[in-house]
Amino acid sequence: MTDSPTRVVIADDHVRVRALIREALEAGGCEVSAECATTEEAVQAVLERRPDVALLDIHMPGNGIRAAQQISQALPQTAIVMLTQSREDEDLFDSLRAGASGYLLKDSDPAQLPTALRAVLAGEAAMPASLVTRILQEFRAPTRPRFRRKTAAATKLTPREWEVMEMLGQGHSTEEVASRLFVSPTTVRVHVSAVLRKLRVKDRESAFKLLRDE
Repeated sequence: MTDSPTRVVIADDHVRVRALIREALEAGGCEVSAECATTEEAVQAVLERRPDVALLDIHMPGNGIRAAQQISQALPQTAIVMLTQSREDEDLFDSLRAGASGYLLKDSDPAQLPTALRAVLAGEAAMPASLVTRILQEFRAPTRPRFRRKTAAATKLTPREWEVMEMLGQGHSTEEVASRLFVSPTTVRVHVSAVLRKLRVKDRESAFKLLRDE
């Protein structure tokens, strides 16, 4: 007797992406129970079909993280896996808090999807090694509130200024930040000065306070 196929609901607002995902899943022995394009459709489909896995895009209409939260609360026996282009810490950690058991990137090999979903159902993590490392880093510094990109203060910064401040806020020295970013310590200080001006604060700690999730 063979095992039953893994039943999956796919939620992504791009038709072509859904088609590629369906093709990969079915080629790997999975059964696609439904395809959805919005949060509302995804939640409804999962409640009706009760699949083994809900495979959710984060940035579909209505927000995939919200869908994950609703599904996790209403049907905890369904595993939730995010499939996204986002490598943002905020999206990663918010997804895990919402109940996701996996976080996969769209630029990974679609042929690996069936194996990843079965691993989640077996109680394993489905996540790129780089993101696992990021989670470990977060837990190694539990007393440091993480920065949030969507604060009013964060929107004033360039991507490089944000990167510099985030690394400094994690406890790295100016020299360590410079080494990691392949720039000079002077360049790091220039970025910090620019941030202080933009945020209208006098020191780094004041800037950190504005950027952290407090």
